[in-house]
Amino acid sequence: MACTVTCIAPVNIAVIKYWGKKDEKLIIPLNDSLSGTLSMEQMHAKTTIMASPNFTKNCMWLNGKEESFGGNARLLSCLKEIQKRAQEDGTSKEILKWNIHVCSENNFPTAAGLASSAAGYACFVYALAKLYKVKGDVSQIARQGSGSACRSLEGGFVRWHMGNASNGSDSLATQVVPASHWPEMHVIILVVNDKKKKVSSTSGMQRSVETSELLKHRVAHCVPQRIAAIEKAIHNRDFPTFAEITMKDSNQFHAVALDTYPPAVYMNDVSHAIVDLIHCFNQVKGCTKVAYTFDAGPNACLYLLESAVAETMALVDYFFPSNNSGNTVQGLPVPPCNAKETVQAIEAVGMQKQDDGLLKYVIHTRIGEGAKELTDSGTHLLSASGLPLRLA
Repeated sequence: MACTVTCIAPVNIAVIKYWGKKDEKLIIPLNDSLSGTLSMEQMHAKTTIMASPNFTKNCMWLNGKEESFGGNARLLSCLKEIQKRAQEDGTSKEILKWNIHVCSENNFPTAAGLASSAAGYACFVYALAKLYKVKGDVSQIARQGSGSACRSLEGGFVRWHMGNASNGSDSLATQVVPASHWPEMHVIILVVNDKKKKVSSTSGMQRSVETSELLKHRVAHCVPQRIAAIEKAIHNRDFPTFAEITMKDSNQFHAVALDTYPPAVYMNDVSHAIVDLIHCFNQVKGCTKVAYTFDAGPNACLYLLESAVAETMALVDYFFPSNNSGNTVQGLPVPPCNAKETVQAIEAVGMQKQDDGLLKYVIHTRIGEGAKELTDSGTHLLSASGLPLRLA
């Protein structure tokens, strides 16, 4: 009698940042944003939802721990909006009366600046849509769970349009290009600190809206020009232009965080040392090889072409040595590279080797596809009785 679906959804890393809302409840942003969707082979949220007439209440487990469902306004908002759409689409009214059990797991650190809420809410809404057989775009519903979740529904590069309607109906995400458009684009994530951050994105951006003059300038003048320019660069596969815009936008986002009163500080000394390394690398090469971007956390996300991966990782291993022989790299394999000449050139312009153990681990991935349903029943996270398998 019960109905069960399991879906996975990716992390996305913005190259033009979303920061600040016009409407806190509906999560309507102050400006458009644009992101790359990361391959789910390395990083994803996985969610199983079961609806049953036997369930006495809605329940949710996140990474093995039971969470409040009824007390989570955003979860309830997403559920209500999907069920409303389901009624309009003619879904059986019987299943809409049943309570649901939700089990979700991330295969990467939660709340550490790695876009865990985006992947999680995208997966939740996408799985609900599959459960209730909702058709059409659901990005404006995912947005109401976590703003950038709307960008995790699509693959490739994705733009979140801020929209103009007061009810948020046109604040949705559209694909700029699919993952297949720029297959050479890779991503290296340097995990500096996987502990929970001190200032959440939600409170940080609310404070910025209230106090930052720089944010007003960014929204009115900088973002519209950057969105147009970076879309063109992506379509043309123009990496130097893409990289410059990405780094400038990251820098400005963190400048806004510092312009906030009291300031919201997300980057740390290790983050700034990574910035120095990337600029030194690009300088000694005489061209732009790598771009960095930092979300609301200290971890670096490096965008680069496949041809630059091996040398970049050799430099990371040298300038940010691990406590052992080399940094632990998760995900795609990295070919060996002798970067001795580049290391010497970078040291000659002032970059110094850092202390051991500043990076926890490294993730090597690429641009990938959007959310999808897993049709094999063996992938479910819930047992036949509706309890998490790890607890059942």
